[in-house]
Amino acid sequence: MQPVEALRAYYAAFNAKDWEGMFACVHEEVAHYPNQGRLRKGKAAFREFVLHNAKAYGEQLSDVELFAGGSGRAAAEYLVTGIYLEADPGLPAAHGQKYRLPGGAFFEFKDGLIARISNYYNLEDWLAQVSRP
Repeated sequence: MQPVEALRAYYAAFNAKDWEGMFACVHEEVAHYPNQGRLRKGKAAFREFVLHNAKAYGEQLSDVELFAGGSGRAAAEYLVTGIYLEADPGLPAAHGQKYRLPGGAFFEFKDGLIARISNYYNLEDWLAQVSRP
């Protein structure tokens, strides 16, 4: 699968909450660099992260723009619209707060699958939105 095709499938599965479809786009040895937190190596660690986040954050991505170069790397930019469902340690209490912020990600590919995911968003913006009374 070409990078842009893989990313289209990955983000379509994310928006459909088709987690197995999303994981099918990811290489067994994937390296996941979240915006905040530690590096996760391997599909099992990435799966654990995604399934946890699915309980805590109800998110949809829109205005997804995909960019691919000839080097096996690609990028995505998008708008995240979400609902904060369940608090993570060290974060504000969750009670259904809505949020909306831009985000992006960088990718590398191996054997036609996503082998690196580096996610970015403005944590301070998110914190301000979910901390409003």
